[in-house]
Amino acid sequence: MAGTWNAMLSSPLPSVLTVVGAALLALAANEVAFHLVRRARDRWAITLSAAIVDHCWWPARVTVVAVAVSLTLPALHLRPATEDTLARLDGAALVAGVAWLLVAVSFALEDLALARFRVDVRDNLKARRITTQIMVLRRLTVVVACILAGAIMLVAFTDARDLGTSILASAGIAGVVIGLAARPIITNLLAGIQMLFSEPIRVDDVVVVLGQWGRVEEITFTYVVVHIWDDRRLVLAISYCREQPFENWTRTSAGLLGTVEVTVDYTAPVDAIREELGRILDASTLWDRRAWNLQVTDSAQAHVTLRALMSAPDAPTAWDLRCEVREKLIAHLQERYPDSLPRTRVAMVESDRRVPAPGPDGHPPRAAGTGPPS
Repeated sequence: MAGTWNAMLSSPLPSVLTVVGAALLALAANEVAFHLVRRARDRWAITLSAAIVDHCWWPARVTVVAVAVSLTLPALHLRPATEDTLARLDGAALVAGVAWLLVAVSFALEDLALARFRVDVRDNLKARRITTQIMVLRRLTVVVACILAGAIMLVAFTDARDLGTSILASAGIAGVVIGLAARPIITNLLAGIQMLFSEPIRVDDVVVVLGQWGRVEEITFTYVVVHIWDDRRLVLAISYCREQPFENWTRTSAGLLGTVEVTVDYTAPVDAIREELGRILDASTLWDRRAWNLQVTDSAQAHVTLRALMSAPDAPTAWDLRCEVREKLIAHLQERYPDSLPRTRVAMVESDRRVPAPGPDGHPPRAAGTGPPS
C-alpha cells in the first residue's frame, strides 16, 4: 500500500492536477473581483471601473495564473532541474503579465482622461492638445514596457542573460545611434517625442501640406496620417513635419477668415454691393458674426476686383460660407446691376484728316510748285 502511494506521488499527474487546480482557483478569484467591479460600475456609474474592466480583464487573468503557479511550484517537490525550468518559464510569464497589466492600466487612465475632452465641438483646442499628448504617451508606454519586460525575461535565462543585461543597460540612454540602418527610425522616434512637447500639429488640426487640404487623423512615432477632404489619406514621415514647412490653420484657434473675390466693371456701385454682402451674412447660419468687410483690392485696365472678407468658426464652414457668398453676390449683380459685370469696351474714333477728291484726270490735285506727274 505504501509503495502504491509513493508511486502515485512520484508520477507527474498529481503535480499537473495541483498546478491546474491553483490556476483555476486564481481565475475564479479574478472573476469574482471583476464581477464586483462591474457591479460597482453599474450601480454607481464609476467611469474608472468601466475603463479597468474593458482593458485589464485579460492581463489580470494571465498575471493571477502566473502568481498562482509560482506559489504552487515549491510545494510540488519536483526535481531541481525541472522545478528550475518551470520557475523560469513562470517568471517570464509573470513579467509579461505584469507588463501587460501596467500597460492596460495606463490605457484605462488615458481613456478616462480622453472621455473628459471632446474633439467633435468647435472650440476643441484643449481637447486636441490632450488627445495628441495621450496618443503619443500611449505608444511610448507600450515601447518602454515591451523593452523592459523583454530584457527582464532574457535575464532569467542563463544563455540570454548577457543580452538581457545589455538591453537593460541601454534602455535608459536616449538617442543612441545603433547604426546607419537604424538612423531613420531613431530620427522619427526623437521627432515624435519632440512633437509631443512642441506641438506643431495635433490630432484634428486642419493643415495644408504638399498642396493638399485635410485634417490630422493619426500621429505615431514614425508617421502622421492626414485625412484629405476627398477621403484619401496622406501618410507623412513624422520627420517631415519637423523639417519641412506646412500650413496649420488651427494652431491657436479653429476660427478662420475666408475671402471671395469678384471681378466687376468700373461702373459697379461698391457701396451697394457692400450693403448686400452684409445682408447675405446676416441671413447666413454659417457666419459666426466676428468680422466682415468688402474692399476694392485691384484695378486693371478693363475691370476692378472686389474682395469680400468674412469669418467662420472652422475650415469646413469657411469653405461653405465662401461658396454661398460667391453665389449670392453673382446672382445679385446679375439681377440688380447687370451692366456692372465685366465688359470689354471698343471706342471708334473718327479721323480729322480728309482725303481730297480726285481731279478731272483721275489723279488727286497737285500742290503748288510741284512738277507734272510721272
